[in-house]
Amino acid sequence: MKRHYRAVFSIARYTALEALRTRYGWLLLMALLACLGVALFSGQIAITESRQIQAVLAAALLRLAMVFLLAIFVITSVQREFSDKTIELAFSLPLPRAAYYLGKLAAYSLVAILSVLPACLLMMFLSPVAPALYWSLSLMLELLIVCAASLVFATGLSQPTSAISALLAFYLAGRSIAAFQLIAHGPLARHDELSQRAFSTLIDGLAYLLPDLDRFSRSDWLVYGHGGWEQIGVQAGQALIYLLLLSAVALFDLYRKNL
Repeated sequence: MKRHYRAVFSIARYTALEALRTRYGWLLLMALLACLGVALFSGQIAITESRQIQAVLAAALLRLAMVFLLAIFVITSVQREFSDKTIELAFSLPLPRAAYYLGKLAAYSLVAILSVLPACLLMMFLSPVAPALYWSLSLMLELLIVCAASLVFATGLSQPTSAISALLAFYLAGRSIAAFQLIAHGPLARHDELSQRAFSTLIDGLAYLLPDLDRFSRSDWLVYGHGGWEQIGVQAGQALIYLLLLSAVALFDLYRKNL
């Protein structure tokens, strides 16, 4: 058992070091500076509430940039090990495949958490400290879900393009499923038609399966201060549930592969 723990730690350590070798940190820094530049420029041209506009714009750009960079890093890292046959060497050792997965997930989760720290400092510069802290914690939970989903698609799909496309579809669906539900059950919907009822049922089913990412890292928290520990607690519970579900899917796929 101790040998398995050491294997998980070793895999996590070398995977985390890969973020330094692939210049992930420099890309993240460039994204932070670009978001800061766009936010400061928007504040100069805004007529009123320039500070709020800066915070909201920087938060939206940062969230998209960090999700995209983290997904690219995770998927390309795993796909590189498949193409280089490194994963076959790892699976030939007397270690369970769960140890490999847990090491990878721990490393990518650590990278996600460390990536949020400079973003938190930037948002504290553009908005009050407490809302920026709540927003950053929510973003961290969102990135943990993205890490687990990226691992699922990276191990399940053979091409990086397909894995990235599937991850983006998963993320956008999670972000917009609440809006689709409002449309499906809105006053303009024809609920007496069979096609509309089928569409509403499909949307409701997807809403139960997908994480409600629309509630994570909300930009209005930075303006109105609506965020709090209660919302963070609910999001933490949702993140834990999807981490377990996505991990189960990834492990099932890894154990069924003949490598």
